[in-house]
Amino acid sequence: MTEALAAELRLALSPDRVRTNSTELGLYRRDASNIEGSASVVCFPLTVAEVQAAVLAAARHGVPFVARGAGTGLAGGATPLDGALVIATTKMQRVLSVDAVHRMAWVEPGLLNLDLTREVTALGLHFAPDPSSQQSCSIGGNVANNSGGPHCLADGVTASHVLGVEVVLSDGSVVQLGGEEPEVEGLDLRGAFVGSEGMFGIATKVLVRLTQNAPTVRTMLMDFASVEAGAQTVSAIIAAGMVPAALEMMDQLCVQAVEEYIHAGLPVHAAAVLLVEVAGLPHGLEADVARIVEIGPAHGAGTVRIAQDEAERALLWKGRKTAFGAIARIKPNYYLHDTVVPRRMLPEVLRQVYAIADRYQLLVMNVFHAGDGNLHPLLVFDKREPGVMERVHAAGEAIVRASVAAGGVLSGEHGIGLEKRDFMPLMFEPADLAAQAAMRRAFDPSGLANPFKVLPSPAACGDAQHVPPGAWV
Repeated sequence: MTEALAAELRLALSPDRVRTNSTELGLYRRDASNIEGSASVVCFPLTVAEVQAAVLAAARHGVPFVARGAGTGLAGGATPLDGALVIATTKMQRVLSVDAVHRMAWVEPGLLNLDLTREVTALGLHFAPDPSSQQSCSIGGNVANNSGGPHCLADGVTASHVLGVEVVLSDGSVVQLGGEEPEVEGLDLRGAFVGSEGMFGIATKVLVRLTQNAPTVRTMLMDFASVEAGAQTVSAIIAAGMVPAALEMMDQLCVQAVEEYIHAGLPVHAAAVLLVEVAGLPHGLEADVARIVEIGPAHGAGTVRIAQDEAERALLWKGRKTAFGAIARIKPNYYLHDTVVPRRMLPEVLRQVYAIADRYQLLVMNVFHAGDGNLHPLLVFDKREPGVMERVHAAGEAIVRASVAAGGVLSGEHGIGLEKRDFMPLMFEPADLAAQAAMRRAFDPSGLANPFKVLPSPAACGDAQHVPPGAWV
């Protein structure tokens, strides 16, 4: 079956964009998560017609297919299962059109997030969602996972910045969901598609909303003697009626790793640092800065550093956005969840996170979107150590359960994928899961579009055969 599928794809695309070599298939057996699967074929379409041809070929051979962008996903959403066809959109990376007046652009799904902003910078615009992986993650992946990022506190996550999507469904038909009109008639199928993690089809074009660059930006760094004091400062800033562009926190272990990497003069003695950014018109902005400078010390901030120029501001943000990479200076591997908890519960849940790490004899680094309570506890480890993976996964599950018990949710931006699929009943009743499965079947009756992701019941995947969730590595 694999050879027949590959032969058909070589005719529909071109031989050099269809891969079956075991080494190359091995590269696509997983995304950036710790979950491995197996692919039978990988193909690289250039156009919507080629994506359509690939989907139709998969349907004719009864092979499930998985859309893959840059592979930076952390929940196993792009991990192929049971010899699936991987349809990689990385070569579809054009900016098709830009409407600067109405602040929108049609782009292809393989376009990198940061490259879109670079494309429109000269127009005084940017793409607001900015995952920490924005230098490498693709717009299609952002749409699939409804990705967030440090600056989504004020501007909103990806769903707030996608106006329309061209989609190839699992039967090969091409539809447009949403569009350039402010209010499209009927159901909000665009909203349903954003965050569907490849279960509803493959995006081949995306209509994004662009955001005007703020005239003035000020960035501040505060240090604290405790993580709890930093979390309380976050709540105090929001309670004062301000919604900064970003509120990001790193704990001591994370700050130390980052400082060794970027040498930005970060306060490595502090238990936590809080990065605060405000953006807007100069007069109102300075008033916000003055209030934040008062609030910080009143809640335990030792010092408040205000970036004096763009170079210093960029260096502070480099520290935040390279935090995941910097941990390699401590241990070679990491595992994290991205649960969200109410802001008022941040101190309590963080205490539990540290206790869980101690219980399982693991190091934990906390770096997270404090403004909206989106945690990113990184359990750092060396997977060559015997028995460590069992402890890592047990600690991860304990963190998820503690977050949900505190009134939180499973994911803020990374998605459910395979990683958190079996935790879905912690949040949803059977009727809720059945409703989600019904929507999935409405988009994908065959169950071939990224099956066995997100929803824990095999019945959610149409007629597809049940397979195990993959192997943790």
